[in-house]
Amino acid sequence: MAARDLLSHQTKGRHFGAFERFQRLARMVLLISGVGLFSWTALAQDAGTLEPKALPPLAHPEDPSTPAKQLFGRKDKPTSGQAKVIGFYAKGCLAGAAELPSDGDGWQVMRPSRNRAWGYPDTINFLQHMAHANRVAHIWPGLLVGDMAQPRGGPMITGHASHQIGIDADLWLRPMPDRKLSRQEREEMPSLNVVRDDGLDVNSNWTPQHLALIRSFADQKDVQRIFVNPAIKKAICREAQGDRHWLSKIRPEHGHNYHFHVRLACPAGQSDCDGQNPPPPGDGCDETLAWWFKDEVLHPKLDPNWKPKPGMTLAALPKACAAVLHAP
Repeated sequence: MAARDLLSHQTKGRHFGAFERFQRLARMVLLISGVGLFSWTALAQDAGTLEPKALPPLAHPEDPSTPAKQLFGRKDKPTSGQAKVIGFYAKGCLAGAAELPSDGDGWQVMRPSRNRAWGYPDTINFLQHMAHANRVAHIWPGLLVGDMAQPRGGPMITGHASHQIGIDADLWLRPMPDRKLSRQEREEMPSLNVVRDDGLDVNSNWTPQHLALIRSFADQKDVQRIFVNPAIKKAICREAQGDRHWLSKIRPEHGHNYHFHVRLACPAGQSDCDGQNPPPPGDGCDETLAWWFKDEVLHPKLDPNWKPKPGMTLAALPKACAAVLHAP
């Protein structure tokens, strides 16, 4: 499918399996544009900075052709007032966001210079609860929390197509150390790669504790999807014992070697949130998983003449996002 068709697929949030197809297409775009197979992950792993600097002002922010990511990426504070989820995970924004504190009972925020530890208030509460519960149950010593959303949601300049409406969170596969990390460690410490270099299976860093951690999230009714590298999905399929109903939520997607991506369902009462259908039936350990390991998927042939297009504009987002962007 042509790259120009990406946006139409991106907007079909209610269509069965649409986002899974969009992610595959987005991955191809990153490959074609020279970002590389594992650079999507690398964007999440890139070191931050101890001296973050504000982006320079746009010369013509009112220009309708300005990519929305350039506009939302320059908002460093949330809007005041009632919290509201607007649009789809990969095409929307967030009003009244709350910020996850940098430290808590069972979590620490990583890469704080990015200013992406924002979310819908229920998302903040959910992460705090899960961090504490997993620690008390001796499942996981503590969560290292990566990217969530920007202060007003919306498209990000780097790293993600989704994470736009405050109900997505990246959780590192590196266990939290038993101490408070320094600011420098939070900006520079790498996560843990649990996938082999050939991408066909997990490596020796993968442990039963990783499986237990991911299952603890998949068992939660508010979790809609969990995205992991296909090799991690393969390991989970192989190692899961007993009830396997939760496996349908675990969706394969390249670029998740170092973290897993938790996506919550639309919060109750948020009628402007454009959610997804439930995950496909079955455990996802069949030929649909095998597809990810085909040589043409791991090593696709690319069109050298393809050129990436600018990101979506403000006009492509839900109309309410303009008010969110320009609110004081």
